[in-house]
Amino acid sequence: MPQVQEGSFLTLHYRMTGPQGQVIIDTFDGKPATLSLGMGELSPAIEQHLIGLEEGTHTVIELAEGEAFGERQPDMVQWVARKLLNELGDPHEQYAEGDVVQFPTPDGQGSYAGAAVEVREDGAVLFDFNHPLAGRAVRFEVQLIGVL
Repeated sequence: MPQVQEGSFLTLHYRMTGPQGQVIIDTFDGKPATLSLGMGELSPAIEQHLIGLEEGTHTVIELAEGEAFGERQPDMVQWVARKLLNELGDPHEQYAEGDVVQFPTPDGQGSYAGAAVEVREDGAVLFDFNHPLAGRAVRFEVQLIGVL
């Protein structure tokens, strides 16, 4: 049976749940996912746990707090002034706690997301740029359908 290696192309079903069992993503009831290891589609920690598994394997991987998406970084929680928000997007946009906003990377070639934590009266917004599962335990169930 083929085994997962770095750079493998995978067809798989997977379910990721957070620390209280809340389902983050689940492909078991639909089409399987296809992805290439090392392309950033899964966290590096999850990919490392897949390496060496054989095609046909159905297993559960328990990742400790911070293992799957790193530890929470306090310096990644930052205030963004309303003036900058206006420059980067719609000046009429109203932000609320819980909103997830896409920001362009400095080179303009990509984007990253921040979740609004607090909105001040002057329109400044406190954004958390940590991954939503940073610092949390994650359960990753996988069924490897194909390995190329």
